[in-house]
Amino acid sequence: MTVQDKKNLSGIAQAIFDKKGMNIIALDVRGVSTMTDYFIIAEGSVDRHVKSLCMAIKGQISESKMHLYYVDGERDAEWIVMDCGDVVVHLFIPEMREKYALESLWSQAKIVDLDIVVAQPQK
Repeated sequence: MTVQDKKNLSGIAQAIFDKKGMNIIALDVRGVSTMTDYFIIAEGSVDRHVKSLCMAIKGQISESKMHLYYVDGERDAEWIVMDCGDVVVHLFIPEMREKYALESLWSQAKIVDLDIVVAQPQK
């Protein structure tokens, strides 16, 4: 994994965390899949929350100069897929995440250790 890959994954994960996204996981699927290098999987509490997470990620992708090639599922927002080429982001409501269980589908993938700031330093 390159430093830039780690930075991009952590930036997306931070955007999700900052908007109160839950159960964030990044998977390195390079040895398991030919469609992408990494998956980020996370969930929001309801469809509106998932839409909000999607908007935050769009901002992060733009800021980091990554490319967003395709987004699917924004209308219903039960499962949004964001294709950034080397990274594919899956955002779910809890029921859909449990139903499709992508983590178990890609169980041979390696979990990526993300750099997420969980508390702001005190002044």
